[in-house]
Amino acid sequence: MKVLIAGGNGQLGSEFRKILNSDDFDFICLDRSSLDVTDYIQVSKIFCYYRPDIVINAAAYTAVDQAESDQVQANLVNGVGPKNLARASHIFGSSLIHISTDYVFSGDGEKPYVETDTTDPTGVYGKTKLAGETAVRTNLDQHIILRTAWVFGEFGDNFVKTMLHLASKREMLEIVGDQWGSPTSAKGIAACCLKICEKIKNSKGSITWGTYHYSGLPYINWHGFANIIFTQAESVELIKKKPELNMIDSAAFPTAAKRPLNSRLDCRKLYSQFGIQPDEWVAQLSLVLKALK
Repeated sequence: MKVLIAGGNGQLGSEFRKILNSDDFDFICLDRSSLDVTDYIQVSKIFCYYRPDIVINAAAYTAVDQAESDQVQANLVNGVGPKNLARASHIFGSSLIHISTDYVFSGDGEKPYVETDTTDPTGVYGKTKLAGETAVRTNLDQHIILRTAWVFGEFGDNFVKTMLHLASKREMLEIVGDQWGSPTSAKGIAACCLKICEKIKNSKGSITWGTYHYSGLPYINWHGFANIIFTQAESVELIKKKPELNMIDSAAFPTAAKRPLNSRLDCRKLYSQFGIQPDEWVAQLSLVLKALK
């Protein structure tokens, strides 16, 4: 089966490039220069040329704060892009796995969000990602929308790399402690998508399409996440000394876009339908730090 991956040079797409050799799938990993998801004509030509059985949309505008002042581009990539891929998938008979985010929720409360909870994004990034979800559902029945959160890995920009950079420059850091969520490794997301592809391949049409959550356990706040990052990084001598960490509230660290206080995702539906467990992010973090070293 042919699996076309959009966003091939991003944080998640780069993980797919590491598993391109597969006995079951022919992976076609394209970056924006080869596949601009915002251009429907180009999308149609790519589909016509490759005739993919499955499409994974890892292309996204992820600059959360910048999106507040760059709404047009954010909507093109996060809203129009998924619509184009879903339309083409419908025409060419492809299945679509679309990566979404916890930002489609308001972030209220402390209970982990399930897939049927009311969406209510507070910023441009979340609103454009929700628009992308709606476009996928409207234009294609054979879809999996996979919401995730707090993604980190050895490729691209992410919280882990930011913390390591700051640790090389400062002896004390102030880290937000009232935002809780689920760190998730990009490697884990790629493996999750691969398992879904295997299920699609072997299902003979019995897939339960729809929206699912995939993220890591245990839940933690940013301060706790940073503490584990530095403890592991120091143990593998990636940093010389663990910086002192002070916990602050979100109000003390204002950003252009409001961050959700609750990014916990409930992943039980994914396990019940696909047998996929939540990401073991502490173990994955160790592998990422070793790779970065």
